[in-house]
Amino acid sequence: MIIVTSNRHKFEEISALFHEAGISLEWRQMKYEEIQEDTTEIISYRSCVEVRKFLHDDFFLEDTGLYVPALHGFPGPYSSYVNGTIGYAGLQRLVDGKDRTAYFKTVISLSINRGIIQFGGILKGKISAEARGVTAFGFDPVFIPEGEDLTLAEMDIDDKNRLSHRGKAVSILIEYLLSSKANI
Repeated sequence: MIIVTSNRHKFEEISALFHEAGISLEWRQMKYEEIQEDTTEIISYRSCVEVRKFLHDDFFLEDTGLYVPALHGFPGPYSSYVNGTIGYAGLQRLVDGKDRTAYFKTVISLSINRGIIQFGGILKGKISAEARGVTAFGFDPVFIPEGEDLTLAEMDIDDKNRLSHRGKAVSILIEYLLSSKANI
């Protein structure tokens, strides 16, 4: 199976889950038009359509957003841009004095047999008061999953994958691939 992403951290997280399932995963970094939309579902789907113009093998890609209800869902599908501009310190300032409840949402789009199938995962939690952890990737240093004390950045990859939005979506994808006897 092929994953299309330019993000090494995403590949490493997803690769660990595929390895556990005994499925080979090939990493492809491709340049394609960056889709700007208001939902992760549309971004993931339209990105998949765009990549299919160049890649004719079965593949998948994903889009993830961090949603803060007190900020009307911001940064949502703009999480990567927001992280690259104001960073997690800026996000913490925005939620200062507000409800810190948040959730991550991942949507995977699988291009298989010339169709597209989507799988999703959500992780509920809150924005921490301070950044913590050494595995800094995206907003992981400031996100504490519901029922946990550690931020995602303080967890090892196995614990993070067990809980995370991406781990949940990838697990559903793997289950589909194994049950459908896809060419993996």
